[in-house]
Amino acid sequence: MVDRLHAHWKILEEAINEHTRWIELVARQHEHCRRLVTIPGIGPLGATALVAAIGNGAAFKRGREVAAWLGLVPRQQSTGGRPTLLGIHKRGNPYVRRQLIHGARSLLTHLHRKDHELGPRMMQLEQRAHKNVVRVAVANKLARIAWAVLSRGDVYRPASAAAM
Repeated sequence: MVDRLHAHWKILEEAINEHTRWIELVARQHEHCRRLVTIPGIGPLGATALVAAIGNGAAFKRGREVAAWLGLVPRQQSTGGRPTLLGIHKRGNPYVRRQLIHGARSLLTHLHRKDHELGPRMMQLEQRAHKNVVRVAVANKLARIAWAVLSRGDVYRPASAAAM
């Protein structure tokens, strides 16, 4: 029985590898995906998921709408004119949201912060907020950057590189 389970596991692993190669091929061939992959924290899986979900971004007026549609903004509750921010509302596409949050987690772990425009912002957020809040905030920023890249039809250039 263990041998059969091991053989089944090997078959599933090969199928996963084949699908991963196919997704990477699609990401290399599709123009929008190629542009999204230039954004740190967005890989082939995230790029194909974003393109499948929002297309070229023309349905949204600004990046904040994309982030809200994906559920990456806090819910608000107000009473007496005082708004209180709660957790994210988790509406929208959970797969794309998950991909962006995992990309943000990767960014927070591996990005050389001195060399990147998001570095100072991430360090400030980490000092005052819980790590999960920081991850969602960075994912929100990634969604906004992705919308800008898709809607403008240009590759991602960090602000420091664009200024030069």
